[in-house]
Amino acid sequence: MMVMPDTLPLAPLGRRIIALVIDWLLAVSISAGFFGYDEFATLGIFALMSVLLIGTIGGSIGHVIVGIGVRRVDGRAPGPLRALGRTLLLCLVLPAIFTVPDGRSYHDALLGTTITRVR
Repeated sequence: MMVMPDTLPLAPLGRRIIALVIDWLLAVSISAGFFGYDEFATLGIFALMSVLLIGTIGGSIGHVIVGIGVRRVDGRAPGPLRALGRTLLLCLVLPAIFTVPDGRSYHDALLGTTITRVR
């Protein structure tokens, strides 16, 4: 587990990927059931779930299941604006694929957030 200076320890990559897969499968299931598996509906559902849950409880359903959460680098909850910005960048995919030297993805580094273990 990589540790960023003066911040929270970064959650293991495996847990982050599993959480993303869980969240995406939930969005796909909802999209298939209500919108005929429309790709834009799937992305919109994923984004809405992410913004609402990260902005309120600090983690998505997938995050909660695998024991990780999104926090500001000072340990506080990200709040709704950071959750919105983070989700918009995540949906663009590229900022989420590339990382900064401390191991965080660009979308987290740009918004001063990190994904850390909460249990």
